[in-house]
Amino acid sequence: MTDMVHGAVPVQAGEPVLPKWWRTIDKWTMSCVLMLFGVGLLLALAASPPLAAKNGLAPFHYVQRQAFFGGVAMMVMFAVSMMTPVMVRRMAVIGFFGAFVAILLLPIFGTDFGKGATRWFSLGVASVQPSEFLKPVFVVTSAWMMAASQDLNGPPGRAWSFVITFIIVILLAMQPDFGQACLILFGWGVMYFVAGAPMVLMVGMAGLVILGGMTAYNSSEHFARRIDGFLHPEVDPTTQIGYATNAIREGGFFGVGVGEGQVKMNLPDAHTDFIIAVAAEEYGLFLVLCIITLYTVIVVRSLLRLMRERDPFIRLAGTGLVAVFGVQAMINMGVAVRLLPAKGMTLPFVSYGGSSVIASGIAIGMLLAFTRSRPQGGITDILGRGR
Repeated sequence: MTDMVHGAVPVQAGEPVLPKWWRTIDKWTMSCVLMLFGVGLLLALAASPPLAAKNGLAPFHYVQRQAFFGGVAMMVMFAVSMMTPVMVRRMAVIGFFGAFVAILLLPIFGTDFGKGATRWFSLGVASVQPSEFLKPVFVVTSAWMMAASQDLNGPPGRAWSFVITFIIVILLAMQPDFGQACLILFGWGVMYFVAGAPMVLMVGMAGLVILGGMTAYNSSEHFARRIDGFLHPEVDPTTQIGYATNAIREGGFFGVGVGEGQVKMNLPDAHTDFIIAVAAEEYGLFLVLCIITLYTVIVVRSLLRLMRERDPFIRLAGTGLVAVFGVQAMINMGVAVRLLPAKGMTLPFVSYGGSSVIASGIAIGMLLAFTRSRPQGGITDILGRGR
């Protein structure tokens, strides 16, 4: 607890890996992630049995799968967090090429599972969504390019990262997966802004996003239907948003009671996209606020530690990772309360989904590796010397 309050203690060279990792890791962020995973299992016990019964499976089939995938994600998170920033960068570059090739192969070998979007590879016993794994490795790879462009006679990393981002956004929009495309674009925009992008360029990028949204609205019936439903003054009570809105209203401050909720009986995605509605109905506003607090602590704590980091690559990569993580959580909860248009996006570490939780474990493992305390100090040490 002392380390969590006063910060990690600088370590001496040659110290064993595990003690060094424990002393330098951000224990607040790690603890919040573990609590989110625990909340996810708790909500899975409530949300997934009706779906399992509907599909003729054992009552806790999805709970067991979530526990398994979550356990893998935690192990991956711990393993990645022990790496040095250089090792994380190398792993991310290799992973980026693999994920990018997988995205290119989706139209040929992918499946849509009847949802109208080809986003998955079916492996029989499980499925893989490449875009989930693309996000963290793309952020780190783009941060490396941007940081390299700041070196004297460095490569045009910003231009390269923009071209790659543009290609990825187009590929994701073709699936269609506008949610992941927006996350990729947002993460790149945050890093580009932190790297010192001119405001004129950022305004131009915002204009392109608006133009892209208008184009998607006019060319995609699926996209237009969701936007129209969001803008309509009344909510159809038989839609997913209608069920979720009613569940949140019924939950009140302390919920209707464990196992007493009804939204899980009507929503096919209650255990994934609308898991926060299950939390609000059965446990009330209290648990929802606890979940929001956990995400807020992870984001704020990570940004505060990154502000002290002097390496531009680490600052950019860490900022991009925490921005994508926080905005994904915000979008998921915003959809459930009808602050945002409906979008199939999971709540990190809480929603059911193998690809989602493992990819989130990789992302947070990278973030923990970047926010570890380092003997060389922070950027404030350099600024203080000029006084």
